[in-house]
Amino acid sequence: MTNLLSSLSQSQKAAVEYIDGPELVIAGAGSGKTRVLTYKIAYLISQGYEPWRILALTFTNKAAREMKERIGGLMGMDVARYLNMGTFHSIFLRILHVEAEKVGLKSNFTIYDDSDSRTLVSGIVKEMGLDDKKYKPSAVLSRISMAKNRLISPEAYLSDGSILESDIRSSMPKVGEIYHRYMLRCRMANAVDFDDMLYYTYFLLSKNKDICVKYAERFRYVLVDEYQDTNYAQQAIITLLTRDSGKICVVGDDAQSIYAFRGANIDNILNFRNVYQGAKLFKLERNYRSTQNIVEAANCLIAHNQRQIPKNVYSENLEGDKVQLDITYSDREEVSVVCNNIRRLHLREQVAYSDMAILYRTNAQSRLFEDELLHARIPYRIYGGLSFYQRKEIKDIIAYFRLVANPDDDEALKRIINYPKRGIGNVTVDKISAAAHDRNISLWDVTADPLGSGTGLAVATSRKVSDFHKFIQGFMDDMAEKDAYQLGKRIIEESGISQTIVSEADDDKIKKEKMENVEELVSGLRDFVDTKREEGLLESVSLSHFLQEVSLLTDLDRDGKGDEALEDNSDEGRVSLMTVHASKGLEFDSVFVVGLEENLFPSARALESLRELEEERRLLYVAMTRAERHCFLTCAKSRYQYGNMQFNTPSRFLREIDSHLMNVNGKLPGRESREYATSPTSLRGFDSPLRRTDSAASSRLGVFSRQASPSDRQSPSSGFRRVSASSLQSPAASLSSAATEKHSLAVGSTIEHQRFGIGKVIKVEGVGENEKATVLFNNVGSKCLLLKFAKYKLM
Repeated sequence: MTNLLSSLSQSQKAAVEYIDGPELVIAGAGSGKTRVLTYKIAYLISQGYEPWRILALTFTNKAAREMKERIGGLMGMDVARYLNMGTFHSIFLRILHVEAEKVGLKSNFTIYDDSDSRTLVSGIVKEMGLDDKKYKPSAVLSRISMAKNRLISPEAYLSDGSILESDIRSSMPKVGEIYHRYMLRCRMANAVDFDDMLYYTYFLLSKNKDICVKYAERFRYVLVDEYQDTNYAQQAIITLLTRDSGKICVVGDDAQSIYAFRGANIDNILNFRNVYQGAKLFKLERNYRSTQNIVEAANCLIAHNQRQIPKNVYSENLEGDKVQLDITYSDREEVSVVCNNIRRLHLREQVAYSDMAILYRTNAQSRLFEDELLHARIPYRIYGGLSFYQRKEIKDIIAYFRLVANPDDDEALKRIINYPKRGIGNVTVDKISAAAHDRNISLWDVTADPLGSGTGLAVATSRKVSDFHKFIQGFMDDMAEKDAYQLGKRIIEESGISQTIVSEADDDKIKKEKMENVEELVSGLRDFVDTKREEGLLESVSLSHFLQEVSLLTDLDRDGKGDEALEDNSDEGRVSLMTVHASKGLEFDSVFVVGLEENLFPSARALESLRELEEERRLLYVAMTRAERHCFLTCAKSRYQYGNMQFNTPSRFLREIDSHLMNVNGKLPGRESREYATSPTSLRGFDSPLRRTDSAASSRLGVFSRQASPSDRQSPSSGFRRVSASSLQSPAASLSSAATEKHSLAVGSTIEHQRFGIGKVIKVEGVGENEKATVLFNNVGSKCLLLKFAKYKLM
């Protein structure tokens, strides 16, 4: 073992060898956290600890398997297999099965999944005569889950006035009673849900001292991975098992605590040494992953958080390239810049596609990057999710578009004839299909006259089918008058899909993501119409034109694999697209962190308090430290949001990174790029009121949220602005159409375009209404602009 430990650094070795009391190991990004945990367990065994008396808690089964395999490589699998190693829930579930009767369960209890729980809550809401639109199962279960993770029993919930006030503000004053009935029903069914595995374990140990002593003695040493991600209940159980012996080692990094929305409590790691008096602190500060410049830039950023454990993360790797910041004119130019850099890295530096990742704050941001990557023939994958046009809510809306553009599209009709629900079930659809087949006509033709088409439908049902036909016909009648954006937005609003998403979504997070996807599709429609019109390709941009574009993209996509030519490059993998949250624990040679603008990253919701803002900063820290050699940051001065052009200010986080660590491409209006990184005022943008989102989910958590301190209540947004194109004249408003400047436009002229950035005119042709200019833009390539629609100004 001594020889094995010689492969560790001095700080790693010190953390491994200390086993005399409580220990907190702060493991900076890329510092070898898993290595330290693995060697520590092996060292404990070498010091006489039987493997079955060691408890190692992780957050994923994958992490547990990986650690056990590594220990097996050091000590042999015959030793490793006896370790008590697994997730919190899997370990505590084993204890509950043994001690079930002590908490009023039978040992053969069953486990309810989310679907079972929703069904049970739905039944309780119905029997109580409550409005199921207010008491949505997902919303009720969310509050019950928060209560359980705070170890609040149904009785305590019902007697707490502050909780009742919180429920009243959420228009759900009866949640406490539902919680009480829910727990009774679960007990009657001898069942537990996911949260109960922690809830019952805590009460088992806290109310049965003999059992607590039994397991504290069985687990002579406890190790906890990713301690910054533990919630209140997990920390409470760990304390019960280790408070007397003090034989505990927790490993984590407060700078990477990014899961508050799942209940993670950063206070657990920050206050560890207060709970365990005399605990020793070890810091793993050497980053083995990233270059010096990336590490120093990330350090500059995270240093602005007030609540943290001080550390000096450093790298002994090469100094490396500076972090590159690209300030682009629009989201359209942003994706071009990113794809150009991906192409350059791949061709000139031989970086494999699989070694590159695009990280964004919200899933909806993937659309533009997918479109550009497909056009550029760069293979990609959506990590842990679906491509934009494969997401259900998007496919449903596209089906509406398809039917309006082509009423003979039977598959589109089948998909949406009863979505949202309008009382036309599968049996009715089968009868319509049979009638269409018998008469060799489309389903649409049958819906025009369901009674006269031999469907055999009842009069009431036929009326519903006819109403659907008239509903869709109303959109068809507008095809010639409205462009793709106008008609598409109307279809989305009148179809009721948005309201259905709100009412049917399993939880608030899913609902939010689905709505963001819908809003992004609306933005895509507006972008498509404006671009095609301005490029002079289509003066009347119809919904059919948009569908043709989507068809080409989805055909290229083929489940994210690209076309056959791209599959030839399979040995080089694909660029990964993912949210920053999904990237934690991963690493890539080159990382692109995109959309770094106020109200996007940090999100609007994070502006509610300093605590939430600091978590957003940690989120960017995590994103940057995924990069080994190249870290790119991008922001856009403008982007379409729900069909409207928004003019944004760069994220406040960007000015927190020292200028000597960044190369900056681009500039803010009226400022040179080098001033951007050094002058605080260069990020302030426009003098308009900050737009903030009043999120019920964040403002109504009541007792489940930490009470804001006075410093938290101070607005963290002072000095930062964001404006709407519809409410304030923006810098882009000065980008006039050629109607006022065309007389001065000539070959060789340099223009500044609202969406495409800086470009040089290489050709001018046509006269009057038909005058066009071909412009070679720095980042988006050559564009032919119809000058009467083009938004630009001469430079």
